[in-house]
Amino acid sequence: MKNGMATVFAAGAAIGTLGGLIGLGGAEFRLPLLIGLFGFAALHAVILNKAMSLVVVAAALVFRTRTVPLDVVLAHWQTVLNLLAGSLAGAWLGAGWATRMRHQTLYKVIAALLLLIAVALAAEHWLPGHGEPLLVGPAQWAAGLVAGFGIGVVASLMGVAGGELLIPTLVLLFGAEIKLAGSLSLAVSLPTMIVGFTRYSRDSSFQVLGQNKQFVLVMAAGSLVGAGIGGALLGVMPSAVLLPLLAAILVVSAVKVWRHK
Repeated sequence: MKNGMATVFAAGAAIGTLGGLIGLGGAEFRLPLLIGLFGFAALHAVILNKAMSLVVVAAALVFRTRTVPLDVVLAHWQTVLNLLAGSLAGAWLGAGWATRMRHQTLYKVIAALLLLIAVALAAEHWLPGHGEPLLVGPAQWAAGLVAGFGIGVVASLMGVAGGELLIPTLVLLFGAEIKLAGSLSLAVSLPTMIVGFTRYSRDSSFQVLGQNKQFVLVMAAGSLVGAGIGGALLGVMPSAVLLPLLAAILVVSAVKVWRHK
């Protein structure tokens, strides 16, 4: 691993700030740094990212209850269950695929997924605050299963929460209001990430957590501090500027990860 703990904390804080500004865990921005700046191999970076993302997502779900009360989230349990039914299977299979991939192949897959998330993040700016669901009844349930499965695979392969994909799905497919969609996405993400994390624990690469305990704790602490800063800055930074900027950062990160040796 490269760089000192001050750099690790600063990187975590910067990523947490970005995540706090847009209501995400920041894992998409953390992953390229774990690979490029800190020199972790692809699979080790994914596992470290998953561990720190779990902490941030769990905290964010609690912090958001001031704006979106827990009883409001629970009232939409059928939507959460629908997406979870697909995402849990996708998370398990995705983690299994990642542990069997060659590092160079995984770098390419991660780069492609970063581009996909960049597109979703840029498109999120154009989403309506709420509206009518795209589908209803059995068709909606089937589409939710397919979408959940795909998001679960992406989340496991990259060690991310998948909010950039979940939020558009919740808004467009289920007609959820944008703030509610953020909390519902966290409710889906947390168990999905736990399943992927459990699957990774069966692989020898999981030992990277024990070998880098200080790194994990310092970056997780920085991420939590940054998330608080990002939340405070939320009213200052217009989303019309922020979301395209973050999408551009992800595109640059994708190119760097693709070229990583």
